[in-house]
Amino acid sequence: MDALNGKRIVILGMARQGTALARFAVGAGAFVTLSDMRPAERLGAALEALADLPADRLRFVLGDHPLSLLDACDALALSGGVATDHPLVVEAARRGIPLTNDSLEFMRRVPAPVVGITGSAGKTTTTALVGQMGQKSDRRTWIGGNIGRPLIADLDQMSADDLVVQELSSFQLEIWDACSPSFAAVLNLTPNHLDRHKTMNLYAQAKGNILRYQKPDDVAVLSADDPGSLKMGELARGRLRLFSAQRPISDGVYLADGQIWLSDGHAQTALCPAGISHLIGGHNMLNVLAAVALADSAGVSHEAIIEGIRLFDGVPHRLETVRRLGGVQYVNDSIATAPERALAALAAFEEPVVLLAGGRDKDMVWDEWARQVARRVKHVVLFGELAPALQARLDRQVAATMVDTLAEAVAVAHDKASPGDIVLLSPGGTSFDAYSDFVERGEHFRLLVRELA
Repeated sequence: MDALNGKRIVILGMARQGTALARFAVGAGAFVTLSDMRPAERLGAALEALADLPADRLRFVLGDHPLSLLDACDALALSGGVATDHPLVVEAARRGIPLTNDSLEFMRRVPAPVVGITGSAGKTTTTALVGQMGQKSDRRTWIGGNIGRPLIADLDQMSADDLVVQELSSFQLEIWDACSPSFAAVLNLTPNHLDRHKTMNLYAQAKGNILRYQKPDDVAVLSADDPGSLKMGELARGRLRLFSAQRPISDGVYLADGQIWLSDGHAQTALCPAGISHLIGGHNMLNVLAAVALADSAGVSHEAIIEGIRLFDGVPHRLETVRRLGGVQYVNDSIATAPERALAALAAFEEPVVLLAGGRDKDMVWDEWARQVARRVKHVVLFGELAPALQARLDRQVAATMVDTLAEAVAVAHDKASPGDIVLLSPGGTSFDAYSDFVERGEHFRLLVRELA
């Protein structure tokens, strides 16, 4: 009998994570209250998707999160968009009501070994790449978590012989307790989501939960090139493996002489040429090295790892070439929602760059971004809520145009670019000033670029 059987669960948020957990919990015998700040008329599709569940097991409270939700509540589940300082969550903690989410409930039950991946940047690319490596082996491989389909939706189909590759955000990890993936990576740790976590210390604590509850026979994979990631080694409970593009590693993966090398602590193996990867940029090579370390630790064969690297073309909205027009390459990096991420994209190109930057801020530090943009960018087109602040930060050090919308930004960039240039959408800010998420922003950029004459 499942631990949720007969329990009264309140789930905040009807996005994909919340609705997946609601379906699972009802199936496990729980009594579920699903609450969302949006009214019913804005939740038509989500409500329809749950219409087959029994009404005596699932009720809805819409348009508000009243404190009365906590009356007779055994557990409070948070979707990713619900912060732990929300008044209802604070009151739940005061009453001693445990917090949970779909990824934590999944981890408590998954029968297969899990590769868990977090970091300030590169999570999705690394997750997708490890997943492809697993799929090229003989093991059935499940890919999800913070990307794609919530894994709890497929839990009943998984077996001990499978491999699970799970992307985990700081929002998911911050309430985790008592369990961590058998193979876990913190790719990097730089300022991000400080509007949510308030301090780097709290952000790092949330990320650290991916390692904090590992067992002595588990594996932690960290970057030797990133101080924030490397410091997480203090939390490692089992084997610690590193990856580096700068120096040899005694146990892990590194880049040397154009080759990807794999070390098990005893022998060094030249796995394959780094050039077989189609990914652009030094930060993506680090993602490849991390993926190799994780897949190897999880028992994926060298042949499947190499084939996974060779066939992997990347993930949409991450340094994705949309079009070449008139000798100009248009690149979609809408995923760049922090200045460090935008800097990594900028470093991927040697050609002159017309940069599209802006969106909404997350209380980030923009000093280094401004220095590098002034040094590297031919022309910067600023758009969205951030535009005035970024223009002030640049202080006329680089040619700049300020507009309101992404559509205007693309038109200006098209006008300013010359043959041989890169037009790069790598905003540095979130999309929430104008779009539901970075995917919608990236899709709009694609459309705008494809419509260029």
